[in-house]
Amino acid sequence: PLPTLGPATQADDAPPAPPKPDGDKPEAPAPAQPQPAPKPNSTPKPQKPKAASDLSQVDEDYWFQGEFISDGFFAEQSAGLTGLQVIAMGDGKFEGVVYAGGLPGAGWNHADKQHFAGARQDGGVNLTGDQGSLLVYTDSATLLDSAGQPVEQLRRVRRISPTMGKRPTPNAIVVFDGSSTEFLEGAKLSDEGLLLAGTTMKFPVGDFRLHLEFRTPYMPHARGQARGNSGVYIQRRYEVQVLDSFGLEGVENECGGLYKQQRPNVNMCLPPLVWQTYDIGFAAARYDADGNKIVNARITVLHNGQPIHQNYEIVAKTGAGKPETPELLPIYLQDHGNPVTFRNIWLEPKDPSQYVGSAATHCQVP
Repeated sequence: PLPTLGPATQADDAPPAPPKPDGDKPEAPAPAQPQPAPKPNSTPKPQKPKAASDLSQVDEDYWFQGEFISDGFFAEQSAGLTGLQVIAMGDGKFEGVVYAGGLPGAGWNHADKQHFAGARQDGGVNLTGDQGSLLVYTDSATLLDSAGQPVEQLRRVRRISPTMGKRPTPNAIVVFDGSSTEFLEGAKLSDEGLLLAGTTMKFPVGDFRLHLEFRTPYMPHARGQARGNSGVYIQRRYEVQVLDSFGLEGVENECGGLYKQQRPNVNMCLPPLVWQTYDIGFAAARYDADGNKIVNARITVLHNGQPIHQNYEIVAKTGAGKPETPELLPIYLQDHGNPVTFRNIWLEPKDPSQYVGSAATHCQVP
């Protein structure tokens, strides 16, 4: 923040008072006027949480966060596995989530999980929970019982979406591949040549399938909607949320959620600064000749290759989206003030005749 200036004072080199005419008696000095109490400096505004947009900007905490899974996984064991996500919370503090069966989207039973919290200590991270504790290092972790005895060894894994780098189909519009911003309005690129949030596609969309890849920044001190926020606004009406929700519950306003309307089936968010994918199939709402909506829009979303919405019927616009009307509008990649980046964006329009009537309105992402 800029320095705050204090109350104004008279300068030491102010010009002297003009001399009195000859013969005049000097006037008695005027009584001192009460001076207003100096105003205290205004309280500085809290600084915006810092955001690291690439690995050259991260702190030491970054290397401890991530995903871990039981040693048995590497011996092709399929039962009794444990998954672990470790989340950096800033200033050496961390949270951890242990999942029964494996990681979200890779074995977790969608029911049993335990929460841990702690901090860096003695070269690692010590996390405690209701039923035990965890010792976490950069490449491994140990789960201990309430008596402090080792129960399970885990190793770090770095998951990559199976649709990462997916090539455009023959009929697709290549919206952004790093070579041109021809189809984007207000596009800005990062120093790496990646597309920054805050751009709109130049063409309206009806029924389509879309592939895009995104990366959230590392913001360990930020919380909630201030942590790596953006969004894919379909027709500027329906938002598929983009957020650093790694290790969170996975609710309607977190990554993969249809904002404030429908939570994802599973929270597939990977750690910040790890590239992720959305593969979206969309069927637009249908209207009669008088402009009345007769069929709701439908959407299918794969997040990092896992279905998080399957032919979901969108009952209304989401959040701050524009009102529903028969007019087709473009896709907007929301700028929420965080350096979220995008790459490999392509869109294949679908023939509207494939989606006639509610019974046939079905969106798939092959």
